[in-house]
Formats: sequence, C-alpha cells, structure tokens
Amino acid sequence: MTTGATDSGTTGRTTLSTTELRVLDQDDWDIWYDTLLLSFGGVAESAEERELWRGLIPCERALGAWDGTELVGTAGAYGFRLTVPGGASVPTAGVTTVGVRSTHRRRGVLTSLMRRQLDDLRELGEPLAALTASEPDIYGRFGYGVATFGLHAEIDTARIRLSVPADADEVRLRYDDPLAGLEVCEAVYARTVPGRPGLLARQTGWERLGVLEAAAERDGASRLQCVLAERDGEVTGYARFRVRPEWTDSGHNGQVQLQDLTALDPASEAALWRFLFGIDLTSTLKVRGRPLDDAWQHLVSDIRRCQLRVRDSLYVRPVDVGGALEARTYQAPVDVVLDVEDAFCPWNSGRWRLSGDAKGAVCARTTDPADLALSVRELGAAYLGGVSLASLGAAGRVRELREGALSEAAVGFGSPVAPWLPHGF
Repeated sequence: MTTGATDSGTTGRTTLSTTELRVLDQDDWDIWYDTLLLSFGGVAESAEERELWRGLIPCERALGAWDGTELVGTAGAYGFRLTVPGGASVPTAGVTTVGVRSTHRRRGVLTSLMRRQLDDLRELGEPLAALTASEPDIYGRFGYGVATFGLHAEIDTARIRLSVPADADEVRLRYDDPLAGLEVCEAVYARTVPGRPGLLARQTGWERLGVLEAAAERDGASRLQCVLAERDGEVTGYARFRVRPEWTDSGHNGQVQLQDLTALDPASEAALWRFLFGIDLTSTLKVRGRPLDDAWQHLVSDIRRCQLRVRDSLYVRPVDVGGALEARTYQAPVDVVLDVEDAFCPWNSGRWRLSGDAKGAVCARTTDPADLALSVRELGAAYLGGVSLASLGAAGRVRELREGALSEAAVGFGSPVAPWLPHGF
C-alpha cells in the first residue's frame, strides 16, 4: 500500500473550513477503504488482500477527512520499528493509505491530513516517519526525503554465466509450499533485520503480505513458488518467485519473476541465485526492488546484459530531529552543528549539535555557530546512510558554513551496506 494523494486536478467547491478530520471508527472501515481505492483509480482488490489490510491497518492511527457525511480523504500510519545505522530498531510511523477524492483536491485536504498526522506522531513520541510514494513530487514539501533506492534488473540468463563460491555446493535446496514454509522463512528474515538499515521488524500478520495470490496480477505467471536453502540441517535462506512460460518458433523464452530472496550467508545466497538462473525453459530473470549493493552483481559474467535500473523507494522524515539523530550511530566520529529548516514542523527548526561515533550519539539544541545548513528533507534523505550529504551539498541542498564540515559529516553519516526496504506498506 503506497501513499498517493495530491491537492491538484479538482472542480469541487469544498474548502478546508468545511472539512472535519476524525480518527477512523471501525464501523466506517469499509467506506474509508473504498474511498482510498477510489483515490487510486477505483480498481477493486481481491477479498483476501482486502481482509489482510483490514487486519493490519490500525484504526486508532487512521484518519478520515469528512465533508459533511461524505468521506473525502484518508491517511494512516503503522507502528513500525525501523533498523537504522548501528543496528538499532527505532520506533517509526509507516505512513500509508493517503488519498484524496479527485472532487476535493486543491482544497488543502492533504495538507490538513499531513499536519494532523505529524502532530499526532510527535505526541506519540515516534522520532521518525517513513513512506513509499506513488507520486514522488508530493511529499518533499512535507519534509520527506528519499532515503533508499531499489535495484531493478532483467537478466539474460541464457547468456550470462554465474560464478559462485565453492561452498555454495554444500547448500541443499528444496521446494516448499509458500504457506507451509512461511514461519521458517520469516525466522530467516528476522535474523537479517539488524544488519541492514531500512529493514522493518515485521509484526504478526505482515508475513502474509509476501504470499498473497492475485491471479489477475500474475499476467500469465505461475502461482508463487518457494525454495529453501539448508546447511547442516538448518534453513539458511529462501527464494519466492513465479515462472511465466513463453514459447516462440525458436523455442522456450520463459521468465522467472523473483519476489523475495533472503539468506544468512554468502554460500546460501549464491546457491539460491544459481538456482534461479538455471530454472528449466527460462531465459530471463526479472528482479525488482533489490538492494543497490546486492551481491549477485559481483557473480555475473556480463553486468551489461542485466539491464540495471534504479528507482526511489523509502522516504524518511525526522519527526523529532534530536531523537532521530541520537537513535543511530555514526561510522566515523562526528561533531557538527546543524542549522535545520523545517517549516512544516517548526519544533525542529534551529541549531542542533550532533556528537557521535560508532558507539552512540548525543544531539541537543545549541547556540553555537552552525557548521552545515540544510532542511529536514535533506536530513531525512541522508539519515539511513544511503544518500551522501556531500552529494546533497554538490546539488546545493546542503550548505557548508565551516570548511571541512561537509566531508566529515558525510563520512560519519554513511553506511557500510546500502539501506533497503524489501517491500511496500
């Protein structure tokens, strides 16, 4: 579920003064959800998917915008825990289900929903908010910066050779039913969560998102398949995928569509990739939303035939600048005064001294001269270590006020592994 409302393209006459925001009542869930779907074009979801979201979306964290008796806007937030650099699992609002009816855009409905939501999150004490956006140009004005990216590829497995570590031969692979293997796959995923910024500690129920079956969306592909990797009797990885058969006059041209791949060690990961490359009657492996530093890129014989593309993924916003910056660690010592601009959440505006290293950090208000000046949007973009402050500085989005401060902070804010969001919400 992505966020996707705009305040544009309306012929309605409603003004913000006639719109009331209310916390979602359970009895209104169906009309609330139908309003959301209408905002995304009105395409109905399967009964299974609808019931899954009904169980996952917390009504007490969902808002509705009402124009009299008509529900015209929606917004919600999950209570997530997000891995940040250093491995801490930080309370984070997963902003979702944002939509405004086309008849009520350009009336400030979206802005009022965002305003109320961030006020509520501050009161709850959650230092971070994050979202995935269907329209990337919307959320920058509310302080969200793109912090992670996903790697897409279409790999020509008929021509590319894969070179794997020798101990990949020690890994046993076996098929398992996706539902039957759900618990063991989730246990593997949970063990990886502390090791990469951007990963979510999934709560009960979220594991079912990865095994939803919607025949209309498969476009001729098979039902979901699952293969487990085992070493010494322990499950050390899994891959979930579909196969779409295709035949031409010259023979097979099938496609493997990877959905998830997670492993606990390089040998298990390489063994799973080798399996996907070698599935019978296929010649293409389609990969979507993988980490930018995904290891398979170093195993292939010809990276050009992988048709790599990069797309924005997770947008991050500090709700509490001090709390957010203290929650993570820094790969090199930092001692920097940040002059933060945050017009939408003015409690964050002003100067903050950040002092930290790989063991921890302190961030507090200060009257000392600023070393760097930036908006909360750039701070959110750099927060998980995947977007360099130096790169933002080269774009003019971060201003260096003390010589050398930008490069020092950029190194400290970095991450040895690319931040990654494995699925939407």
